[in-house]
Amino acid sequence: MILQKFVHVITRKIANPFPMSKRPISDYNEFQKIIGQAQNIVALTGAGVSAESGIPVFRGAGGLWRTHRATDLATPTAFKANPALVWEFYHYRREVAFSCQPNNAHKALAKYEKLCKEQGRQFWVITQNVDGLHKRAGSENILELHGCLEKVICTKCRHIDVNRESPICEALRGRGDPAKADETLPIIPLNELPKCSKCKGLVRPYIVWFGENLDPDVLDKSRDLVETCDLCLVIGTSSVVYPAAMFAPMVAERGKPVAEFNLNEDPFDDGFCFHFSGPCGTTLPKALGVDLQ
Repeated sequence: MILQKFVHVITRKIANPFPMSKRPISDYNEFQKIIGQAQNIVALTGAGVSAESGIPVFRGAGGLWRTHRATDLATPTAFKANPALVWEFYHYRREVAFSCQPNNAHKALAKYEKLCKEQGRQFWVITQNVDGLHKRAGSENILELHGCLEKVICTKCRHIDVNRESPICEALRGRGDPAKADETLPIIPLNELPKCSKCKGLVRPYIVWFGENLDPDVLDKSRDLVETCDLCLVIGTSSVVYPAAMFAPMVAERGKPVAEFNLNEDPFDDGFCFHFSGPCGTTLPKALGVDLQ
């Protein structure tokens, strides 16, 4: 079903890349009227939100960890070939994420969700981020498309654990920071890497790696929300990673308003009703009309 809708949206874009619709606008007053009337709201968030909290963006130009491309490490093949190296990379990512704090964009979304709950309206965050900052900001209705750094999954029994220990195992203490890389250090033995609390098997980060499918339950729930929402917010995402990239165009295709919040001055899609350019931590609280003091 999702694939069919994706093909339809892409075909529409190729046939008519510049639909005859009103240019996206940055009218905060008009946006607040629309969101105030919306009963089912979905916010799609990406790396741009986390970047404002200091989370490195590993996708795209400059996405290196030491001399490795991050996208080469985030694969089942890489983990099978060198689990110690992959765990060093993810230990570094965990330490960075756990040391960062939610910014005003995260806080504004959490506060607006609480307001919607009090008013009997529905508000969900569907995120491509894995840092857990939405949860730490107070959001409750969250779907994590690509997993979460706070979780691990056993490669043997498939048990999933929430693990915020720092370091996650003693062998990884002081390892992973690319600025402090010591090539003379020995490779961490397999039996010293993080273990399952249930069967003591080797665990891996609970992250959807390249070449893997998204959790079908998470994907189905995301699809249902996108297909029934009457307003979609696109926040800090380049809209190039699928399937998330097709969600907002699907909403616009149904004739429902889409509001984009991004650093880019130009909108991703002229079919979106609103485009707010600038840091999400600045534009989003203003658009949602929430007081973060």
